[in-house]
Amino acid sequence: MKAHHRRRNLIQLVTAIISNAYVMGFLEGKIYRGDSKALCVPGLNCYACPGALGSCPIGSLQAVIGQRETYFSWYVGGFLIAVGASMGRFACGWLCPFGWFQDLLHKIPLPKGWKRKRRLPGEKYLSFIRYLVLVVFVILLPLFLVDIIGQGSPYFCSWVCPSGTLSGLFLLAGNSGLRSIAGWLFAWKNLILAITILASIIVYRPFCRYVCPLGAIYGLFNPVSLYRFEIDAHSCTSCKVCQKVCKLDIPVFETPNSTSCIRCGDCIAACPHNAIHHGFKKMEVTPSADAENA
Repeated sequence: MKAHHRRRNLIQLVTAIISNAYVMGFLEGKIYRGDSKALCVPGLNCYACPGALGSCPIGSLQAVIGQRETYFSWYVGGFLIAVGASMGRFACGWLCPFGWFQDLLHKIPLPKGWKRKRRLPGEKYLSFIRYLVLVVFVILLPLFLVDIIGQGSPYFCSWVCPSGTLSGLFLLAGNSGLRSIAGWLFAWKNLILAITILASIIVYRPFCRYVCPLGAIYGLFNPVSLYRFEIDAHSCTSCKVCQKVCKLDIPVFETPNSTSCIRCGDCIAACPHNAIHHGFKKMEVTPSADAENA
């Protein structure tokens, strides 16, 4: 289990560094504007981060929807479908810098009993908020709430996204001009970021669970993506160890490809019967010897 956690943390670290490798941006307080900014990265990684070498797919999607004459981009749409169809929310669990940020926050120790090990009351309904955010802030508002020339704005980025706010702090730190014009909207975004940080210490990945529209899109692909989990019915004893170690409290033995699953792999590492298989194709599970002799 520890080896699995170290491997995942290393991959998350490397992904975050690669996505934000423009060091001069942090030193000078300037946004990188090179050719790679035309390309999307798999996770939520703000375009406005001084070190960002690529673009956030949600920000890119809003930019296209909000344009006066173009409401769809084959590239952005194809990218989201390709990532979702190939790996689902594996991108959330292993490749998203803001997801990793929440993981680190949740490791901060608290007095016994403060950490929420299970779902929040109304978890089933809270999880639908991310779809509401996707439809309203990412699609409808940029499409219909436009300026005098018919141009929409990236409302999710501007009003909600804490990842963008975190990036903005780095940008403001190195740019005195921007610091002087940061107003009430930035204060509002900082409040959302503060709530997200505090909630992440207590609850595992609250932003991913309840708010993130990118996770909502990828989650829709979990049941059909090429990379998937499968339960070996001959080996599984429904001992619920997988659910006990799952920080999202998903009954993996019943719903191995839940739309909420970020495919972190903790359940696979913890399963005492090696009953959870994973891979990029439908696997033919060989019955155990005991099952064949039964």
